[in-house]
Amino acid sequence: MANVKIETTLGDITVRLYDETPLHRDNFLKLAKEGYYDGTIFHRVIKNFMIQGGDPDSKNPKPGASYGVGGPDYTIEAEIKPNLYHKRGALAAARTGDDVNPERRSSGSQFYIVWGETYNESKIKQYDKQMQMMAEQEIFEELAIKNRNVIMELRRNRDNAGLSALQEELASEAKEKAKKRGGLTDEQKRIYSEAGGTPFLDGQYTVFGEVTEGLDIVEKIQSAATSSGDRPKDDIFMKVIVL
Repeated sequence: MANVKIETTLGDITVRLYDETPLHRDNFLKLAKEGYYDGTIFHRVIKNFMIQGGDPDSKNPKPGASYGVGGPDYTIEAEIKPNLYHKRGALAAARTGDDVNPERRSSGSQFYIVWGETYNESKIKQYDKQMQMMAEQEIFEELAIKNRNVIMELRRNRDNAGLSALQEELASEAKEKAKKRGGLTDEQKRIYSEAGGTPFLDGQYTVFGEVTEGLDIVEKIQSAATSSGDRPKDDIFMKVIVL
């Protein structure tokens, strides 16, 4: 188990890094020990959502400049775990979108801490259904890749009936597998309704730690007044120390 302290100009945040995500844990510790984050700012802050930092280009920030594309010359393999989710205080890795990053590899340095909202029963059911549908779509795409040679052959032969039958078969299989994978667990439903978070990010980004002290500081930061690009009007600097 590893712990780090994120010292900010608004107060300190202590974070426990998960052993279940060793690639992210070890990378974060390495960068922290090197002083990589020291003097950077929280360059993106969205109230009732999250606070984001870790861009090395934000050291000595220029007034009015936008940050969020900097980082080391590598990305990290996704370590998305169903039991590690976006509850309030979760530490997660930022990344580029699925259109250019289908493997959902994480940024080498940029991270965010979740604030989110608390959700009523209706919203919880909505996100639960949404996660089921996303799982179904992902599984269908995986099955389509496995059957791509058959699909290509059917298309070459212009066998529309055969293609339609295969698609229906794969869709049915995906639906059954998605049911087994499930949506939100009972624990997630309880946490999101009582403590809050961002359930719609689950399964999309790697969560690799959680705040153990200083959640009130996260609240202060996410409440900061921002200008264009969601950058706080008064820069909030950080320094990361390994405990």
